[in-house]
Amino acid sequence: MDAAQLRVRVVTRRHAPETFPCPHCGTRGQRKTTHTRSVRDIAYGEILFVEITVGEYRAHCSCCKTFRSQIPGIERRAEYTNRVRQAVIDRLLDDSMSMERLQQALARDFHLDLSTGFLYDCLDWKVRQVHMPEYRRWTLEKFSGTLSIDEIHLGHRTLLLATDPLADFPVAFALVSANDQAHMRRFLQNLKNWGFLARVVTTDGSNLYPALVAEVWPEARHQLCVFHVIKDINECVLDALRRLRRKHAAKRGRKRRRGRPRLSRQRAQARKGPSKKEQAHFIWKHRYLLVTRPENLSGQQRRQLSQMFQYVPELRQQRAFVVEVYSLLDPSRSLAQVVNAWVKLINNPEYLTDPDLARALEMLTPEKLAKLTAYLDSPLGQRVRTNNHVERTNRRLRYLEKVRYKWRRRPTIVRFLVLAFDHWRGKQASTTHEELHTCTQTLQEPSSGPTRRAA
Repeated sequence: MDAAQLRVRVVTRRHAPETFPCPHCGTRGQRKTTHTRSVRDIAYGEILFVEITVGEYRAHCSCCKTFRSQIPGIERRAEYTNRVRQAVIDRLLDDSMSMERLQQALARDFHLDLSTGFLYDCLDWKVRQVHMPEYRRWTLEKFSGTLSIDEIHLGHRTLLLATDPLADFPVAFALVSANDQAHMRRFLQNLKNWGFLARVVTTDGSNLYPALVAEVWPEARHQLCVFHVIKDINECVLDALRRLRRKHAAKRGRKRRRGRPRLSRQRAQARKGPSKKEQAHFIWKHRYLLVTRPENLSGQQRRQLSQMFQYVPELRQQRAFVVEVYSLLDPSRSLAQVVNAWVKLINNPEYLTDPDLARALEMLTPEKLAKLTAYLDSPLGQRVRTNNHVERTNRRLRYLEKVRYKWRRRPTIVRFLVLAFDHWRGKQASTTHEELHTCTQTLQEPSSGPTRRAA
């Protein structure tokens, strides 16, 4: 759109009464004069100016000599309204834009030529409005008693993160220089000092957590992430597949004659089926089917899995082991059923003779099994088996780091995390308010059925 076709609109706002209270002590002062200036506002497809008129007042107190009134939504000495600042924050947090794309989007839609310094000033303006002690009180009120803990590496720093998977919000974070037990102990101890008395703590299989969780929350149940344990076991199963595949490919098959084969020979070879090398390639291409859950297999995938068993019959044992592991950690099972299945699994001589499956069985020690099944002690609607909630939060933060910021300075990381936490809290509060409003309207709606007449 050309500059000649742009629509320029001016809106006037005045806030200059005869008397106005002092911003420091509240003593009302008498108006001395008025001041008028223009502030840029946001409007789609046009240039919008707000012409504001404020009063200057002679102070009747010892706080200052003079002071000015202020129009809500416009900061003192600001060249843009707060709606422009909020538009910057929304595109940073909601639309996942970088600084460069944000400048281009606001220039295209609202004809705003914003500098990079102003964008960072918007972050500082929003951070000054966030009250972290109030956020902590809010998290304590909503805390369900279950914590998910994990860490994420941001260059040469480590972000320790704790979330509530049942209430669905991040609880706290700590930016440390090293991922060790000293920093993790301090982080968990601060959570306890703030009042977070966890009943269940879910973590991955790292050796960093078991001793610290037992030290900080002795009464809490430590739940190992079932997903991470199954992932490690499946890696052992795939190692067994690699070993069997190499052994199968090394078998001596039919020797191919030199030169281009005749058509009759090609047909004869086709009737004999694929070679050992081709069979090994088929097994490697469809190796993921060996560790796929039975309920997730399609009809075609089941046929491909049967074809793999025809090529290498030893894979049936690997598949049976995988199915038993999935059945062992089935959430619908009771503790007694899990223990019986575990005893049967670890005492199977066929699995113990396989080196890779024996290595997988070493991961299912009695201590680890107790932590894998800690969710069975929780009520049915509050069972958390995985660390996926904090992992999803980590992925969101990692995405924000890669797409929008380099995150090299500590103040930048802390400032943005504070904004992200407060933004997620606001979105959850608005969602809860909308659900409550919808439920209230539903309860207040009159019944459309026939009414009975009084006798």
